[in-house]
Amino acid sequence: MTAVLATSAPVRRASLLARWRATPFHLVCAGIVAAFLVAFLVVPVGSVVFIAFWDGQSFTLVHFADFFRTSIMIESTWNSIYVAVMTVAFATLLAVPLAYITVRFRFRGAALIQTLGVIPLVMPPFVGAVAMQLVYGRNGSINLLLMDWFGFRLPFMEGLNGVIFVEGLHYFPFILLNLSASLANIDSAMEESAQNLGASGWRLFSRIVFPLAMPGYIAGAALVFAKVFDDLATPLLLNVTNMLAPQAYLRVTSVGLADPMGYVISTILVVLSVVAVWLSMLSLRNRDFATQQRGGGGLAKRDLGRAESVAAYGFVAFALLLALSPHIGILLLSFGTIWSFSVLPDAFTLAHYSTIFRDAGGFMANTVLYCGIAALIDVVLGTMIAYIAMRTGLPGRNILDQVAMAAVAVPGLVLGIGILRTYFSVELPFGGGSLATFWLMLAIAYSVRRLPYALRSCTAALQQLHHSLEEAAENLGASKASTLTRIVVPLMAGGILAGFVTSFATAAVELSATLLLVTRDATAPLSYGIYVYMQSPAGRGPGAALGVVAVVVVAVATWLSYRVAEQDRAKRTRNGMAI
Repeated sequence: MTAVLATSAPVRRASLLARWRATPFHLVCAGIVAAFLVAFLVVPVGSVVFIAFWDGQSFTLVHFADFFRTSIMIESTWNSIYVAVMTVAFATLLAVPLAYITVRFRFRGAALIQTLGVIPLVMPPFVGAVAMQLVYGRNGSINLLLMDWFGFRLPFMEGLNGVIFVEGLHYFPFILLNLSASLANIDSAMEESAQNLGASGWRLFSRIVFPLAMPGYIAGAALVFAKVFDDLATPLLLNVTNMLAPQAYLRVTSVGLADPMGYVISTILVVLSVVAVWLSMLSLRNRDFATQQRGGGGLAKRDLGRAESVAAYGFVAFALLLALSPHIGILLLSFGTIWSFSVLPDAFTLAHYSTIFRDAGGFMANTVLYCGIAALIDVVLGTMIAYIAMRTGLPGRNILDQVAMAAVAVPGLVLGIGILRTYFSVELPFGGGSLATFWLMLAIAYSVRRLPYALRSCTAALQQLHHSLEEAAENLGASKASTLTRIVVPLMAGGILAGFVTSFATAAVELSATLLLVTRDATAPLSYGIYVYMQSPAGRGPGAALGVVAVVVVAVATWLSYRVAEQDRAKRTRNGMAI
């Protein structure tokens, strides 16, 4: 009887694995992914939420009651919501006309405009914040010219206006990219039908074209809204502390980890981000945006009239000059000697670059190390999750994908606070010190935050790989593990490399978690160095030079990601034609 039971257990396991189209190797991969997500995402964020409702003995709402009784917290909440809403509005004013002009009309430079429109994403908002003060501040270049010519100033960079201005210029490409894609997918027959019924101009756009492109706009707007809550460094550099993210950071760094108010603020930040995503999905529920494509689809392009050309090119030039002004400002600041109460720097020098290459080499080396490790973790986990979700029937496979993607809605500040709370008391087995402030934990935090980017890239690559190729390898005797490592991964190389580069580039300018987890300059990355330099007027030149280096790194990485994706797409097209 015992022998029968002992024999039946492996049989049952084999039967379950066969039913799930899985092997022990898949179970190991799923376990590794689950352990990572639980240890570095679920537990840290869960601990933040738990402490917000815990008084040391039982669950309570007293901390939230204290929050809503504190005037600065109420003010910070409304300010954060106001800044997020106005940033979306400002970004919409820039992105919607640019998207419509480039997709709807036929004129030279449309591709260049789309490319230049994405450049603001290359520079993190905190890098250009100081430069924008020099360009648009009370005594900046633009206001000095306005004062000389017209006798008045405009409050571009004062208080919350400055945060809205900086973040709107940085994040509007999210709306531009998503809306352009939606406009390009609209069936031209829908527009032609509306025109045949007498619709034209603004009525045609507002009643037919824009509603059909609403999914793209909503996706971009929700992303902008959530990103504003995640941005900590821009308000701090602009000396705006009456917002939720700065208040949470100041509470944790000044009062300490024992203060429950920091956890309450963090919980509210997570809730607001999740609500933004949920509302965006709710706004599209039960609405049909599908069209029947004919002849390739897309809005029919038409030529611009003379007056339309003047208006279109005028707006495009204004919008792009506005969007690129932070880059121009940071470049001038990096070469300028003194730039104060003047339209341009007094003189130009290479001394700031000499300073950073002499004194800030550690920042750059640390950035390459941390971001390289983070990107490697992301593509390994992303490949595992994509393969488990799409090629097996393991229970809970979709939960792994959803939990990994949930990192998009978790602000870096909240993740940093959660890691400090969870691992600060854990001592390193060698050399002493806290596990939470060990340099490897910073790389792990980067990987958690960027995992959704790599995951989507790996998923897209696997979707284009037909499972018959794996079946052929297995029919020839290859194991599941061998098939994955020797067949699937090489064929996914383009998508994996694109995910690696994207994760690396975006992690290189992460600051929210960095400010909390870095305890000394020797282990600090590039983003921390920029922030420290920018704190003093004497350090703004070297800080700007480091910012230019960061922009170049991200720009090159973005270009490489694009090239890899294009080459992979061309390769697949050639292979498909050959077959």
